[in-house]
Amino acid sequence: MRVTSFSLTALILMFFVHTQPFIDMDAASISTNLTLPGASMALIDDGAWAVGLGVALFTIVTPLVLAGGLVYVCGPLMFGRAAPGAKFVTTWMSRSEPWNMIEVFLLGVLVSLLKLGHLAELHFGYGFWCFTALMFCMAAAVAAIDKRELWDRLEVAQQE
Repeated sequence: MRVTSFSLTALILMFFVHTQPFIDMDAASISTNLTLPGASMALIDDGAWAVGLGVALFTIVTPLVLAGGLVYVCGPLMFGRAAPGAKFVTTWMSRSEPWNMIEVFLLGVLVSLLKLGHLAELHFGYGFWCFTALMFCMAAAVAAIDKRELWDRLEVAQQE
């Protein structure tokens, strides 16, 4: 139950993280809005395509796969049922879990903001605060998983 609720909350927060401004910067009467997808696209456009793809993969795609997979697998299990392909999805969730790097990204952003704070006026947007809440929801969802129990419940649900 906790896994599903934290994962569903994480999916809702991801909508706001990806659509709302992450940081607003004002320097020399130039204002810039930054969103998480916009940051990865800016890195790719500036020629740092490996870093941009890494940011997109580890902070957008992997958390989306993990939270979506948890809702897909654990939601029906609350009612004693297994979703079609639940074992396949669970395998991919297990593979993507170590690559969920939103905590690392948030730490990097905070360090960068300490450096940028002297050069520009910074304002945290809704996307930043939603990203912080997302980090806690993802950590709580992953911590609430008992993998052995999950696989056992999948086996029992598929036999019925």
